[in-house]
Amino acid sequence: MLFDTHVHVNARQFQHDRDEVIQRAFDAGVTNMVVVGFNDETIPLAIDIAETYEHIYAAVGWHPVDAIYYKTKHYDMLKKLSEHEKVVAIGEMGLDYHWDTSPKQVQANVFREQISLAKEVKLPIIIHNREATDDVLTILREENAAEVGGIMHCYSGTVAQIEACLEMNFYISLAGPVTFKNAHDVKDVAKQVPLDRLLIETDAPYLAPHPHRGKRNEPAYVRLVAEEIATLRQMTVKEVAETTTQNAKRLFNI
Repeated sequence: MLFDTHVHVNARQFQHDRDEVIQRAFDAGVTNMVVVGFNDETIPLAIDIAETYEHIYAAVGWHPVDAIYYKTKHYDMLKKLSEHEKVVAIGEMGLDYHWDTSPKQVQANVFREQISLAKEVKLPIIIHNREATDDVLTILREENAAEVGGIMHCYSGTVAQIEACLEMNFYISLAGPVTFKNAHDVKDVAKQVPLDRLLIETDAPYLAPHPHRGKRNEPAYVRLVAEEIATLRQMTVKEVAETTTQNAKRLFNI
């Protein structure tokens, strides 16, 4: 019973073997997953995949890297898709200060607009944060994102910043980096997050866990994330799997 809360099987990297990848995940015990669409190319595919598979859901949003391309038509599209029975969240959205593709102010504007939309349609949000934790938390507070809560996807903040996320009704989701040998901060986070706020994900095809690091990631590997967290917290893999699955279903109202 594993729930991959953030996966991109709608990415080009899976265009030739998508069905086989999804079947491998099911065979590995991944009972549910959320496919995240974040631009014109990936959003329609996320919906198509969710419609095809009973236990796969979709999230739709606009990625900060692509913020410069965001137009009013995209807001209208996201609002319409939020009514789809398989859409369980708005996102991913947020700030990315690593890739210099969209000005920070443009990213912030698009981020704020999507939070507003999520509050209007009453769906949780999925946060992308890269090298921008302080600004992300500031915007979440200013926009009262606690009203809907959501997920700090592939959490990269510190243990000290967890409390601020929890106070705003966010779950902490951990991915492949928790398995990396020298990822001490993420391992500390894995030990400290309250169990009822912990989620797991792959972010496939990115961030493959050890021993697949550097290769294409896939949702079946979410088991490796669960195994590492189980080791760190001195729990069984079954306990981690069941707890994180229950958390995901509660958040996504599944």
